[in-house]
Amino acid sequence: MPLPAPTVLPKKSKVAHDGYSADDAFTWFSQGGTLIWEGDYHQARQLLTAVAKRIDKRRKAKPDDAALSPKDAFNRYRQAQSRRAELLNRLLVPVGPGYTVSLRRAPDIVEACQAAFEPLSNDALIPLRQILGALSAYEWRKKGVAIEGLPEPLHVHYGVFSPIRGEYLDLIRTTPLPQGACRALDLGTGSGVIALLLAQRGIEHVDATDNNPVALACATENIQRQGLAGRVNVIANEGYPDNTYDLVVCNPPWLPGRPTSALETAVYDPDSQMLKWFLQGLCQHLAPNGEGWLVMSDLAEHLGLRAPGAIEQWAADAGLAVSAHHDTRPRHAKAFDAHDALHAARAKEVTRLWRFRVA
Repeated sequence: MPLPAPTVLPKKSKVAHDGYSADDAFTWFSQGGTLIWEGDYHQARQLLTAVAKRIDKRRKAKPDDAALSPKDAFNRYRQAQSRRAELLNRLLVPVGPGYTVSLRRAPDIVEACQAAFEPLSNDALIPLRQILGALSAYEWRKKGVAIEGLPEPLHVHYGVFSPIRGEYLDLIRTTPLPQGACRALDLGTGSGVIALLLAQRGIEHVDATDNNPVALACATENIQRQGLAGRVNVIANEGYPDNTYDLVVCNPPWLPGRPTSALETAVYDPDSQMLKWFLQGLCQHLAPNGEGWLVMSDLAEHLGLRAPGAIEQWAADAGLAVSAHHDTRPRHAKAFDAHDALHAARAKEVTRLWRFRVA
């Protein structure tokens, strides 16, 4: 879980109340300052929204944008997003022990923050943006996400990847299972959704591994909600279990890169380490006639972050052969947004389920 903000005052800070203008806040944040909000909670939210609009409006196109390679364009995009988050995190809210807030019209944030962050036993200053993220995630967790193929909604904890991109789950649901498959492994289970879909498809025993305690708790809760605790076994493990399986499934982070936050670990995989590790260890953990499924977007190839053909080469080096693959197009909004900074690459993106066998 992410740590609460430090209790010490930032070096360049001042108190702000109702009526503080968004233009002044934007200027102050850009100069490295922070605001400690002591006014109305809802006005603080409005101020944060207004500052965000100013950041986005002033993010002007640079003369060399059109000449950038896809990789350089992506790196510039990440830098801009990081700068945006840095500026917005400069609006701080005083929070008391146990995540109590005394601001006028403030909601009860206790349950949401306790679910998202480590226990808080002292006064702290926490970015309003972080609090809003915890509240939003908690509402989604309570509501749940409907997943085709599962009888009950999936409830995802803060800091665990939410399966909102349904196209990759469609591949898991519809790809033919290995003949006679009765044991499966879901590596890096996260919310547990892939393990649950495999069990719903009739696989008698599914092991679901993860090394993130929050993900392990999330997967365990979802497995119990779906009534599959007897068939899906959650394992705290950073590597492969000491076993062989008829089917091993892995949906690693899709983009090579260094995550800058705990939430980004579901998206970025430094130097494709998890992807390579999955392929290198697969052969020794497949039962005779077993299959390994890799679910992976090719967005990294279109962005120049991974060389075309790299996955096939890494698989061959690991003693694997591609027996088939199944493709689908993404359906999320950014894939169709011509104004998105990465639209050229997103428009070409394909999500693929690779099927590997021992060569």
